[in-house]
Amino acid sequence: MKIKLTILFFLLAFSLWGQKFPVTGSVANAETGERLSFANLRIVNSNIGTAANAEGVYRLNLVKGKYKLAASFIGFISDTVEITVDKERFVNFNLKPTSIELSEVKITPDVNPAIAIVEKAIAAKHNRDKALRSYIFKAYTKGNIKTTKDISAGNNSVGISIGKKDTAKLKITGLLENESVSYFKKPDYQKDIIVAQKQSSNFPSTINIVTGGRIIQNFYSESVRLFDKPLPSPISDYALSYYYYYIEDSLKQDDKKIYKLYFAPDDESDPGFYGNLYIVDKSFDLAKAEVFINAAANPGGIFNTVKIFQQYSPFDGINMPIDFRIFAEGNFMGLAKFGFELNSIMYDYQINPKIPDDFFDEVIIKVLPDAGEKDSLYWKSVLTIPNTLAEIEAYKRIDSLEAVPKSFWDDFSPLAMSIRLNENFSVSGPLWIYYFNRVSGHSFDFKVYGRNLFNKRLYGTLHLGYGFNDKKFKGELKSYLLLGEYRTTRVDIDVYNTMRVLFEESDNYNILTSTITNLVNKYDFRDYYYSKGFRLGIKGEVFPILNLGLTYENRTDNSAFVTTDFSIFNRSKVYRENPEIFETKIASVSANFKLDFRKFIEDGYFRRRTGRGGAYPIITGEVTRSSDALLGSNYDFTTYQASLRWSVSTFKSASLSVKVKGFYSDGPVPYQMMYALPGNIEWGGKTNSFRTIRFGETFGDRVAAVNIEHHFNDELFRALKIPYVKDWRLRFNVHFNVAWLDISDKSLAILPREPVLFKKPFFELGFGIGQALFPMTFEFTWKLNHLGRNNFVFGINTFAL
Repeated sequence: MKIKLTILFFLLAFSLWGQKFPVTGSVANAETGERLSFANLRIVNSNIGTAANAEGVYRLNLVKGKYKLAASFIGFISDTVEITVDKERFVNFNLKPTSIELSEVKITPDVNPAIAIVEKAIAAKHNRDKALRSYIFKAYTKGNIKTTKDISAGNNSVGISIGKKDTAKLKITGLLENESVSYFKKPDYQKDIIVAQKQSSNFPSTINIVTGGRIIQNFYSESVRLFDKPLPSPISDYALSYYYYYIEDSLKQDDKKIYKLYFAPDDESDPGFYGNLYIVDKSFDLAKAEVFINAAANPGGIFNTVKIFQQYSPFDGINMPIDFRIFAEGNFMGLAKFGFELNSIMYDYQINPKIPDDFFDEVIIKVLPDAGEKDSLYWKSVLTIPNTLAEIEAYKRIDSLEAVPKSFWDDFSPLAMSIRLNENFSVSGPLWIYYFNRVSGHSFDFKVYGRNLFNKRLYGTLHLGYGFNDKKFKGELKSYLLLGEYRTTRVDIDVYNTMRVLFEESDNYNILTSTITNLVNKYDFRDYYYSKGFRLGIKGEVFPILNLGLTYENRTDNSAFVTTDFSIFNRSKVYRENPEIFETKIASVSANFKLDFRKFIEDGYFRRRTGRGGAYPIITGEVTRSSDALLGSNYDFTTYQASLRWSVSTFKSASLSVKVKGFYSDGPVPYQMMYALPGNIEWGGKTNSFRTIRFGETFGDRVAAVNIEHHFNDELFRALKIPYVKDWRLRFNVHFNVAWLDISDKSLAILPREPVLFKKPFFELGFGIGQALFPMTFEFTWKLNHLGRNNFVFGINTFAL
């Protein structure tokens, strides 16, 4: 009993010793009373500090003790007060403004003094980089989304409705907050751990992974990446050849003189920043950056304004960012006004700590298991960015709205692919229930989707359909169960009696597209067959980079035939025959692997791969064995498949993507199980496909294909500086495709139709032009050999097809 009491007393004493008390207040201009947004607060002789919010209100959480608390703001005299913290304290600061005359800056005829200041700031940057080997800091990050209408969010995205012209006033319609710890070590190791997270009730926790270490865009870097476009820092090594500068003012902060510089790109057509840099005299450290992106850096021109604000302070003699804030507002084509804010405070820096290399692994962001379970007392103890009045009101409004039960019609949209019934179930949207093709004729396909069941572990889809011309019911039940802490093992079951699309692996078009082409132009670009059977599979992560899987399938395939000649237009036109397949029963076992070298995010539920942190290839492979003796299949054959996908940045925002596919067989492979080159429909085009080859036109059981695409975005037009064109935000890409295709003698013997083969490699080359604001690209492609039909094609590449 004495031992238990001793332990209890020790735990109580420890909790009291570690208890933190809030110190809150405001920072204002002593002469005008105006609050000083983002003023700095610092505990003297420590690495503890914070910054005020936009309303000039701050909050620090300190353990019991005596402190000297200093408040500072550029252009004002700092103030320091002694405080004793043993309960919640309120301390307001009123700072007196101070300045020096611009004439105190030495100006030489024909010499821009701002250039010398920037040169010295660049030199100071290099000295800082040499001295900084590693660091750790804590961050408190808060973000909000503003729209004119209330929003909904999915697992990893936020939806904003688009309708008629949007002129209403913006309001906060979603919020998130988190506390994190960031680690960095040269050359490029980085890891963030989210300790606590909370968000408004209309946001899922899986999108709350924006941490201080990830959103921070340090102007000490050579480039700052915004909206996937790298923009030169105003103190990058080549900044003086990219931006122009002049001294706008000279200010004081206590005994330090600070230069306020204005800068902007030399050529307004070059994407970059403009605004003010604040540089400390003598040390030439950055004190603050208050900048905007210019029109050339505005993606699609959808933003009205994007402002970035960042402040710096020395820690152990090295200048480090203490906050990062971004404020944006936009209007998508006048139909949807929106805005967002991200605020991150960095504090409790450790400079050049020893961090072992093995601390950095494939996880770049990790959400701790209890991060979403922190109570109000915890949040009160760690809150670093006080909520504004608008944020307090938004939390209340959103929570009250989410508490009201939703009806089916609240989420109904006639254009949606699925209509939400509740948080776990949805059904087919109206446009996606009906379909038409030359085999089934007028048909319906009703789907019920189950998602996120049993703590995001069970998912399923039930298809129920009927064709009024082939007079066949069709059905399929697909379900999978996720196992493991991060749901990295998946068990699949698929039971079906349905109609399949021939070579559906190579089909990138939606069912609505084929329905429209059939009804309007009597053009059915797909071929079909019936299949009945089941499939069982399991796959899972063996190592962080390696997934292995095993699948058993038993299926019976039969040919399908044209049953209708219906079309609204072109009634005199005749549908082409639907090709017969090789009718048979196949029982097979497949073993597969996936090598994925990308880093991942552990969001508390899943491990999600991300392209951040480098360009890594994704390699997959599969071996399928069909055996009469072992499995009772009608045919003995083995197929081998392998693929590689790789994407890498080339320069600025340009990127290169490569896809390689290989297919090889041993034994007679049924026609419907061969591999077809991914082709296209008339006037259509899809990324990583052969534009001059029609859908299902070329197939084989011995195939090698390479798709290479280089996306220049608007970089080429800007580099060439073509008048007017450089400002149109045109996106340019080049695609080059190669294929070799053959059929083995054994497979050829059971093939029911004449094939088109490429025993000598086939080549095609083309380019595409689009505009950033419109989701389509106009593509022009030429065959380089194997000439015949479609030697040149024009196509529209869009997600809508």
